[in-house]
Amino acid sequence: MSPEFVPATSPDRLRPLRYLWRVPLLLGHILLGILLALIVTWNRLAVMQGGREPLSHRLIRWWSRMLLRIFGMRSVRIGRPMPDAVLFVANHTSWIDIVMLHSQRAACFVAKSEIARWPLVGWMAACAGTIFHRRGNNHSLSSVMQVMVERLRGGRSVAVFPEGGSGYNGVLKVFHARIFQAALDAEVPVQPVALRFARHGVRIIDAGFRVNESFVHNILRLLGEAPLDAEVHFLAVVPASPDARRRMAEQSRERIASALGDHIASDVVE
Repeated sequence: MSPEFVPATSPDRLRPLRYLWRVPLLLGHILLGILLALIVTWNRLAVMQGGREPLSHRLIRWWSRMLLRIFGMRSVRIGRPMPDAVLFVANHTSWIDIVMLHSQRAACFVAKSEIARWPLVGWMAACAGTIFHRRGNNHSLSSVMQVMVERLRGGRSVAVFPEGGSGYNGVLKVFHARIFQAALDAEVPVQPVALRFARHGVRIIDAGFRVNESFVHNILRLLGEAPLDAEVHFLAVVPASPDARRRMAEQSRERIASALGDHIASDVVE
């Protein structure tokens, strides 16, 4: 049996009880999030200076930590995020990855354009500075890259998922190297971030999306889950080189795989 996934040996009798108090808390927290989103929008141009966070960033981190707590997740940070403008690259399992990283460091995320059309969620994501990308559209990617460079040069941190989509069952997919060009153009560091779920020190690999699982079904499943640790591992910065974005992608993937406890061959795509 894999040490990374331990199936339940008996029915979880506490699951119905967790819904009784978590659902009302979630609804109240969403309403609070709407109010905070207005404040964040008003303060959206504020950036970190000398490692000091503006009010909008602190509000995003607080709201994200509380959201994780409602889902029974304890936000755990390992390592330290780079101050000021940085390109964060992380593994991707589900929508909650954004909340996990935001619980420790506010950043502008690059996300699929479909999210912009989700009721309420899309609006809140836009308020937080999300950059929306139409997958498979080269023109959209060029525009996204331009916005990323502008944000980074303006002092904002940007977070991306180089896999290009969520993985399943703990599998770390190939990394797309082209996205690293934004850090090179903006002359900012690249910091890999490993997002990991654990219970009693054992990695849980199916806390993210399961195969063919919808956004709503994933939320409902996680709302009833037993407590988890939501670990955010800030790893060593990847050295930058104008002619080595492929190597930057390889090193980022290797470091994330190591933090996750995986042993996989390095593989990236342009």
